[in-house]
Amino acid sequence: MKKVFDALSNIEAHLVLHQLQQAGLDARIQGEHLQGGMGDLPALGNVRIIVNDTDEVEARQVIADWNDAEVD
Repeated sequence: MKKVFDALSNIEAHLVLHQLQQAGLDARIQGEHLQGGMGDLPALGNVRIIVNDTDEVEARQVIADWNDAEVD
């Protein structure tokens, strides 16, 4: 499994996860339960999205497209 995204929060992680799943990719969140132990501090580096090794390039493209659409 390859890490393709570091999330700032569980909410952001789930938004990205759903984008990847809608694209037909098998994605998972790692570390989402760690944020509760950290309180309101940013979870950067602890909450991340992982995908199968073979889906890494496509997943990064889906995330990049989602980020670009968000700005518009």
